[in-house]
Amino acid sequence: MSDLKIFSGNSNQDFAKKVAEHAGVELGRAKFGRFSDGEIQIEIHESVRGSNAFVIQSTCPPVNEGYMELFMILDSLRRASAVDISAVMPYYGYARQDRKVAPRAPISARCVANLLKTAGADRLISVDLHSSQIQGFFDGPVDHLFATPTFARAWRERHGHGDEYVAVSPDAGGVERTRAFAKRLGCSIAIIDKRRAGPNQVESVNLVGDVRGKTAIILDDMIDTAGTLTQAVDSLLKNGAKSVFAVATHPVLSGPAVERLKASGVAKVWVTDTIPLRPDAIACGKFEVISMAPVVAEAIKRIHTNDSVSALFD
Repeated sequence: MSDLKIFSGNSNQDFAKKVAEHAGVELGRAKFGRFSDGEIQIEIHESVRGSNAFVIQSTCPPVNEGYMELFMILDSLRRASAVDISAVMPYYGYARQDRKVAPRAPISARCVANLLKTAGADRLISVDLHSSQIQGFFDGPVDHLFATPTFARAWRERHGHGDEYVAVSPDAGGVERTRAFAKRLGCSIAIIDKRRAGPNQVESVNLVGDVRGKTAIILDDMIDTAGTLTQAVDSLLKNGAKSVFAVATHPVLSGPAVERLKASGVAKVWVTDTIPLRPDAIACGKFEVISMAPVVAEAIKRIHTNDSVSALFD
């Protein structure tokens, strides 16, 4: 593994250290600084000539700072003669802007993909993209990793499986993820039909499926303001669910999210470490973190040795 190099930006260094440890390599040495006007300064402090370099950077808040760091690390590695450079983005910022929602609006997720390629990324690795078509935005190989198998394995180990549970999709777009989780638990599924009045604004919530007397598990790719999630929890409890858990890959948790979840009837919220958990989220006691570092590390090793990544999820 001497020609395998793993570097990290500042957005989620604890996660990057775990990935490097599971991959059996030292985290690459780099220096980060600032000019007096706030411009980012980056220097790589080891040779990367002829190596396969992986840069771990979640573009969580502050999103634009994270992207600028990532672009500059990629450019540094390209100019330092790394043979192959992979952008490892556990959380892909701007992923929700994956289509034109108005006549003169950008497709920001595509714009970001173009910038990654221009900066020097040959490959993109991400976990639970908000929509699968983002894979087609990047001009190069994309390895899309999934948290569902990890969540399902952890759930079976701690709580078991069977008909006493029901997996719930918070919208029509999440049915595939919910079905995959339900298959691993051997349980039924339900769907929340939500109507949006605008971004982060839900107009109405209706339930499709039977949750009465069961433990409901809401599956989603992210929790942002938690408005949709808390409304879904209320709906499930009103429809007779015994208890409600939430399982979401990316804990964005912006604005009043933590306070909303703390005040809601959700029993526990499972998230991954693709985004560092806010201190108030840790303090509230409702969150449990399931690490994706072993999966990301195994994917990196398989890419480095030209082995199958999809076999991880068979």
